[in-house]
Amino acid sequence: MQGAAVRRLQQRLAGLHYYPGAVNGRFGTDTLEAVWAFKEVQGLPTTAAADDVDPAMQRALARPQLPPVLVPHGGGLRIEVNLPREVLVLYQHHQVALISHISAGGGYYYHCPGGGTCGPALTPDGNYRAHWFAGGWLHVPLGRMYNPVFFIGANFAIHGDIPIPLQPASHGCVRIPVDVANVLYKQIRISPDRGTPIYIRGHAPGTLIPKPRAGRSTPVTTGLHRLPRPPG
Repeated sequence: MQGAAVRRLQQRLAGLHYYPGAVNGRFGTDTLEAVWAFKEVQGLPTTAAADDVDPAMQRALARPQLPPVLVPHGGGLRIEVNLPREVLVLYQHHQVALISHISAGGGYYYHCPGGGTCGPALTPDGNYRAHWFAGGWLHVPLGRMYNPVFFIGANFAIHGDIPIPLQPASHGCVRIPVDVANVLYKQIRISPDRGTPIYIRGHAPGTLIPKPRAGRSTPVTTGLHRLPRPPG
């Protein structure tokens, strides 16, 4: 779609700190992913008609809820990743500054770059810090990342990708839209000790994961990208 109604939708989503892309009246990928994020925060279903701005979403746009706070005293500048809702929230000065749809670990087993089976593909809960950033596209054995912000060694990162599916599908990283990745890294601090806190919540112990097929298996840390160590 395109037109005045789409422009009003984009303006409203942008005012609520989602990222609909350019406010140009064209319902493109950025706007679609902002619609997904809004529905996920509001608790609206995305299993059917996820792309539609239906009456339920229009009512929610008139009286929206803020994303649930995961770490109330986590710092004025922080990132919270809500795995069950599939959203990332950037806080600045203790206020919501950016909300994005994510695709995190899909829970599957996969072929290791060096042979065997790796997995399960899970994004780990925990308290981390943004300690290393690589600009542009970074090619790794398991694929590629755009503007990755690493929070566990050189293995796990928040990074842009194309496309971002509606469901969890990564090897363990937190995938976000490429245009959101362009915005995010400019707003955070990168440092081993004082980098922006990153809080990830949602995987409870005992989560059911599909078992690997019979055969050679190499259990390793999920999300492994086998990158060189970051400088410093």
